This record gives sequence, C-alpha cells and structure tokens, in this order.
Amino acid sequence: MHKTIRKKAEPAKITYFNGRMLTAPYLFWSVAFIIIPLGMIFYYGLTDQDMAFTLKNITSIATPEHAKALWLSIALSLVSTAICLLLAYPLAMILAHKNVSQHSFIVLIFILPMWMNFLLRTLAWQTLLEKTGVINSVLQFLHLPALNIINTPGAIVLGMVYNFLPFMVLPLYNSLTKIDRNVINAAYDLGANALQTFLRVIFPLSIPGVISGITMVFVPALTTFVISNLLGGSKILLIGNVIEQEFTQASNWHLGSGLSIVLMAFIILNMVLTAVFDKNGEGTAL
Repeated sequence: MHKTIRKKAEPAKITYFNGRMLTAPYLFWSVAFIIIPLGMIFYYGLTDQDMAFTLKNITSIATPEHAKALWLSIALSLVSTAICLLLAYPLAMILAHKNVSQHSFIVLIFILPMWMNFLLRTLAWQTLLEKTGVINSVLQFLHLPALNIINTPGAIVLGMVYNFLPFMVLPLYNSLTKIDRNVINAAYDLGANALQTFLRVIFPLSIPGVISGITMVFVPALTTFVISNLLGGSKILLIGNVIEQEFTQASNWHLGSGLSIVLMAFIILNMVLTAVFDKNGEGTAL
C-alpha cells in the first residue's frame, strides 16, 4: 500500500522539479536583459556625475529644448496612431468578415514587410521620398509638381504609419474574430442597421483590440529615433533622438537615463490602460 502511494507521488515531484528547471532560462533572460538594464537606468538617472542622488536629470525634461522634443514626439505619435487605427480597423473588419485565417496567405502578405529589417524598410522610404527619388522622378516624368515631404514631420508620420500599421491590424483582427456572429445577427434581427450595429455591438466588443493596438503603436512611435533620423534628416529632434544623442554623442548617461525614466512613465500609463480595458488579453492573444 505504501509502495504504491510512493510511486504515484514521485512523478509529481519530478514534474515540479523539471518545471522549475525549465523556467531557469527565462529567469536568467529576465534578470540579465530586463531587470539589470532597468536598474542601471534608474541608477544613472537618479545620480549625477559624482554618483550623488539627484532629480535634476528627470526635471531637465522641463527645459525648453527637451520639452519641445517631448511634445513633438507625443503629437506625432498620436497622429500616427490615429491614422493607423483609421486604416487598420476597416482592413481588420474585412479580414474578419471573410473568415480569413491568421495563417492564411492574405494575412501573410500583409505582415510580410515585418520580416524585413526595420532599418531597411525606413531607408527604402528615404529613397522613395528624396527630392531626386523614385516618387519625384515619376511625378517629373508625368509633368506633375514635385513632392517635397522629405525632412518634414509628415515624412516621419508616414514612416511611423508604414512600420507600425501591422501592430494595429493584428490585435484588431484578433478581437473582431472573437465576436460571436450570432450577436451581430441578433442586432440586425432587432431592427438595427449597419451603422447602429457597428456603434453599439461591434465596436464596443472590439475595444480590447483597439486599446492593445493603440498601445503597440503609440509606445514604439513615441520612443523611435531611427525614423526621425532618416526621414527627418536629423533636423527634427524627437525625444528619442535627444536620448540617443546623450548616450552616443554627449556620453552623458545620467541625463539620458533621466529622460528615459520620463518616457517610462508614458509606457507604464499605456500598460495600465491596456490592463484595465483588456483584462483577459483578448486583444493580444493570437
């Protein structure tokens, strides 16, 4: 009797032990590449050159040049996020209405640019938008006015929308496919038209995907510096460019870390909004 109980209990111990062992690589990864780097950012951000505690690095965000870069980053990020939402929602609805599988060829074609290097995608737009680039060459051939968009905020927004649009489509598509078609049909049966059904049924049920998509677009758009460097010609400084210059050119890790802590506040706020409106992870589970 006792031997039988012991044999049944041993596999549970082995499974638990193996489970602890399997989590070791993830724990190591989290500590080495998340916790330690964050700890270094807070250490440098809250100290000065003499390693004394200070809040000067964080409050420097209020200086005119830093505040201008921050508000410009927020403005361009909000504009690009709104454009991504307006473009992605109809596309996600079309894909969901046609019951297109996430692994289907159409969705694969749409996310295929994401497989290309981010820098190469942005460089491609730089080549297209240059004054002597492909687009202007075609316009000149057709005797049309040239498109002077390179090195402007519009070019940066265009680069953000192109690079981050798939991050908006996928959460929206995932939420829309989870809506029961019987609920939509019931709305039509009760006399609702297409607009009423969308406003009162479809859109409210897709809010988790909307919030997740906004977060997945707004956060990288707010922190980017490559797009503004290439498509803005280094003439338009976003807060990401300021932080990058503090680390690479000025070698002022303390100020760069302090400004990074300010950006973390916006990222944490987005994470809180996602947690509130998407408690079950419906917008992110693919």
